[in-house]
Amino acid sequence: MKRALVIGSGAGGATAAKELQGAFDVTVLEAGGEFRPLSLNLRTMERLKSTHLLFDERLIHFPFPAMQIRKTPDLVLVNGIGTGGSTAICCGNAVRMDQDLRALGINLDAEFEEIFREIPISTAHQKVWRKHTRQLFQIFQEMGLQPMPMPKMGDFARCKSCGRCMFGCPEGVKWDSRQYLDAAMAKGAELITGCSVESVAIEDGRVTGAWARQGLLHHFYPADLVILAAGGFATPAILDESGIPCEPHLFVDPVLTVATHWPGSHQCREVEMPFVAQSPGYILSPYFDFLSFFFNDEWKHPARDILGIMIKLADSNEGSVTRHGVQKTLTDTDREQLNAAQGVATEILCRLGAKEEDVFLGTVNAGHPGGSLPLTEREAGSLHHERLPHNLYVADASLLPRSLGNPPILTIIALAKRVSALARQTTG
Repeated sequence: MKRALVIGSGAGGATAAKELQGAFDVTVLEAGGEFRPLSLNLRTMERLKSTHLLFDERLIHFPFPAMQIRKTPDLVLVNGIGTGGSTAICCGNAVRMDQDLRALGINLDAEFEEIFREIPISTAHQKVWRKHTRQLFQIFQEMGLQPMPMPKMGDFARCKSCGRCMFGCPEGVKWDSRQYLDAAMAKGAELITGCSVESVAIEDGRVTGAWARQGLLHHFYPADLVILAAGGFATPAILDESGIPCEPHLFVDPVLTVATHWPGSHQCREVEMPFVAQSPGYILSPYFDFLSFFFNDEWKHPARDILGIMIKLADSNEGSVTRHGVQKTLTDTDREQLNAAQGVATEILCRLGAKEEDVFLGTVNAGHPGGSLPLTEREAGSLHHERLPHNLYVADASLLPRSLGNPPILTIIALAKRVSALARQTTG
């Protein structure tokens, strides 16, 4: 049987492994280790914060190795590392956002229908919304923002509103891509963790395998097919190291949380992003920003007494990733859009009863990187760029034409299903 390497075990990688195992003998190479939820409770983290030892966001990796942080002058960049990738540290949102792909001639209806059969998706978490969330929903409605309960992946009828979605659901309520990974392994796929792929080997116009580092050792993994799904930061770096340039079109979906002192809100112990309002260029959603709480000195109130509204921006496609690192700044247009959205979020909190002088801002962070190898109409049928060897495919957000300004996981899974089917046809 032919061998396939899948690089990464997040939304795209785990999907590809599940779809390809059987047609190929699949090996999944994951740079991180087995995902482990954050073991420290909120009270312990608050005590740690009070020591002022948490002075840099990159330190989160020590108590929580599944979260990796990069920093640029403008942004704190977040991604998951370990089994499940960023799906293990996300809010579990299930939003279909394939309008740009459809405009290119890519119809993923069949893939989305398959996803809905495989993954339980619901808004059952509404039953555990707190009073302030219901009040915010009503205020959004009164302002004409057309809020909608956020669809979630998993059995959210069992949600206990603990607020730990991003740190590893203790109840196993939230779906993440480890379930697809488990399905692939049950059919015979092999998973190798702690295996950081550096480059793919190319001979006579085809990929022959991948070079990876494990500790101090370097290994070569031969393959007849390689699916690169290491995420929007790692995939373009691997391609660059392999002599395949990407586009300077990186987007990251910046997040800014506008918060206020709201005694007894306990938003930190509620399902994250319970509902969403779509606006041109950004979304708004109730959100407790743990990253800002732990590392931003402006967040000085106890966690139980902070209430926030997230702005997630569809940022300009201006940035790059190479083997040397990430270059990404906010453009003037991005800043103008953030400022406008900040005004709307502030008005929402004030309508709830907050005082404008009590409103404070979080750290601008971002965790949806993509766009470095964007699809065009030319690739609508193959989902394969001409600069790639015929047996090398990309199956993550690097393929997205522009920022979604929305949770991308569902769309990445659908893309990875289509990529896997095409790879089977051309390489199987």
